[in-house]
Amino acid sequence: MTPDKIVRNFQRCVNWEEKYLYMIELGERFCTLESEKCTDDYRISGCQSQVWISIDLDNDCLKIKGMSDAAIVKGLIALIIIAFNGCSLDQAKTFDLQKWFNELVLTQHLTPSRAVGLSEIVKSVYNKL
Repeated sequence: MTPDKIVRNFQRCVNWEEKYLYMIELGERFCTLESEKCTDDYRISGCQSQVWISIDLDNDCLKIKGMSDAAIVKGLIALIIIAFNGCSLDQAKTFDLQKWFNELVLTQHLTPSRAVGLSEIVKSVYNKL
């Protein structure tokens, strides 16, 4: 799965209900953080939902895992995982996640609390890179 494929799949969705269902499906597929890592060490503060992110670097290849207790938020985390997993550190640091979210017309369709939470998740991920 690539960011470009996500854009194409989003464009195929007829309405935002379908896009939300697609994000929920992505969350189920890509949010695979082990329950033993759902601790304060991996918790992202500033989110209304519980969110945990793990970032590892293996041979200059990012491995991101995440989890949330909210289905839509898991979908948002899945988008970040898809954007960054397998990238080098340099590629990840130069990838404009906000521009990609704008391509998906994502932030305009989030509740204010989810938009703030997504911003906190993104800040935290970039700070850990």
